[in-house]
Amino acid sequence: MTDREETKRLLDDSDDADDGDIHENVREDSSEKEVFIFEDAIKSTGYGKYHIYILLLCGWAVSSDAVEVLSVSFLLPSASCDLHMNSADKGWLSAIVFVGMLVGGYLWGSLADRTGRRSTLMWSLLLNGVGGLVSSTAQVFWFFLLMRFISGIGVGGSIPVIFSYFVEFQPKDRRGTMISVLATFWMGGNIMAAGLAWIVIPHKTLGYFHPDFIYNSWRIFVALCTIPSLTSAAAFVLMPESPKYLLTIGKHKEAIAVLSQVFHKNGGKGIFPVKYLVLSEDDKEEVTQHMDDRLHFSESPSPWYRCHIKNKCLSLLQRTFELFNPQLRRGSILLIIINFTLAFGYYGLFMWLPELFNRIQKYGGTPCNLAPMNATHNSTACEDPGNQVYLEGFLTSISNLPGNILTIFLMDKLGRKLLLSTSMVLSGLIVFFISMVRTNVENVVLSCVFGAVSTIGWNALDVLFSELFPTRVRSTASGVVNGVGRLGAILGNVVFGQLVDVSCAVPMILVATLLSFGGLSSLKLPNTVRIDIH
Repeated sequence: MTDREETKRLLDDSDDADDGDIHENVREDSSEKEVFIFEDAIKSTGYGKYHIYILLLCGWAVSSDAVEVLSVSFLLPSASCDLHMNSADKGWLSAIVFVGMLVGGYLWGSLADRTGRRSTLMWSLLLNGVGGLVSSTAQVFWFFLLMRFISGIGVGGSIPVIFSYFVEFQPKDRRGTMISVLATFWMGGNIMAAGLAWIVIPHKTLGYFHPDFIYNSWRIFVALCTIPSLTSAAAFVLMPESPKYLLTIGKHKEAIAVLSQVFHKNGGKGIFPVKYLVLSEDDKEEVTQHMDDRLHFSESPSPWYRCHIKNKCLSLLQRTFELFNPQLRRGSILLIIINFTLAFGYYGLFMWLPELFNRIQKYGGTPCNLAPMNATHNSTACEDPGNQVYLEGFLTSISNLPGNILTIFLMDKLGRKLLLSTSMVLSGLIVFFISMVRTNVENVVLSCVFGAVSTIGWNALDVLFSELFPTRVRSTASGVVNGVGRLGAILGNVVFGQLVDVSCAVPMILVATLLSFGGLSSLKLPNTVRIDIH
């Protein structure tokens, strides 16, 4: 069903008012020209307190996802002893959250396009938190792996839906900047996870110790990492549904009510001026003309006026196939390629950095010169990592800050695809040089540069997700494309786990090649700066 066909239902007020009231409203509204395009309606709400509040709430939810995804990398050095993990097990543990995200991203994303953004966010964040909390009690590897998979299903739902929800409250002149600001909260979650790991995990006497049940410092760290997701789920209970989503399913009165709430929270006085709401200029002309026809030629609604609300039983396959129709096919395929290569490269390396720092500290050498520990890497002997490992992990996490600041100021000036392409190609070059460093200091410095540069690409990609797809399939598209990205992250971690003890130069060169290829592919994307989104 097209946007225009959906718009034809915007005058259907039969659930809320009788026909006499509707005709009276039409007479007043058509004379006063109170039919608003959604972008104009969003602008009329102003920009103030409400937008700050929604930024903080969505940002906290983004941070919760980052904490859940990245926490595994910080617990690997300590948990490997308790759970008797070898390098291959560590690779699967790093990858399993992405397996869950692969499943959850598709299912939750499509559900968000059918039942709404808000409820999907609440339940996915709750599943994320509960899965993580239960995993902290695991005493054996397989149960810990299972719970991290369940947690990953929740993360896979909340990541794409948070950005869909947030962007649908933003006017187009602020959209790129504000999505960049929202994306910086991922860095906040990264820093939070690294800081908690640095503060909590080294305290080996912290916790509860019993012959049959141990709840030590790294498990306490896992439990603390669930606080952001659980509190975010509770906070979304108080939030309204996305007004643009309500508009696309024919609930234009509810959409106007939400915009009116935003208007008054931002300090607006009097009555909110919007009475009728449409998605585009073409829809506005059509609705206005039809309103005039009804006034002059008919006292009863035309056939389309009685159309039913959008069919809520659309299958997931129908929505997925729509992503590959002629209008959306190019963008969908390009984003699938880019997201796969970026996820393979970034997570394939970044999730292993604390483990590599730990090995360098223990055995000397460089990331790809770990011969002294080859005989012991599968040993289950307990050797606790020192504070230096977590300090280096914290520095790598905080290195995202310069990249996030740059994207806030440059996203709307240089454009999304230029930032994305430059970031990915430079990231590929940095990874190539990491494989050749000779000292631990050089490794930490290049790892920090990699973190700063790669985050620019992720932020640009977040904006593109929100702008290349129409509202009716935006969450589905994000779920599908991110699902393929999760597959890339899974393969990156598994490949790294299998090859790190043989020759880590091989996966690093593979990472560098894929990042560069994805960056060059992004040059084929369309320009989306300050365009209207439907």
